[in-house]
Amino acid sequence: MKAAVYIRVSTLDQAREGYSLSAQRKTLTEWCATRGYEVYNVYADEGISAKDITHRPACQAMLEAAYNSEFDVILIWALSRFTRSVADLYDTWDKLQKT
Repeated sequence: MKAAVYIRVSTLDQAREGYSLSAQRKTLTEWCATRGYEVYNVYADEGISAKDITHRPACQAMLEAAYNSEFDVILIWALSRFTRSVADLYDTWDKLQKT
């Protein structure tokens, strides 16, 4: 299976407290390796809030690739790294289910 990895931090405090992009990348790529998943791409947004997904270039690129069925699954270190908007979560979930 091909996995897209999405990582994000919005503040330096998050990076210092173990949520750094490198820590997220390491955890998720190791998860893939132990389960035989191929990492399709790592999409990273740094210093961008999760209040919505429309203003995050890496997230938008990942979703475009998802809608084009370029990979099988999306891995995210924590749901809060993807979005803090329930509306965005449900809208994106519905769109992904259709692909």
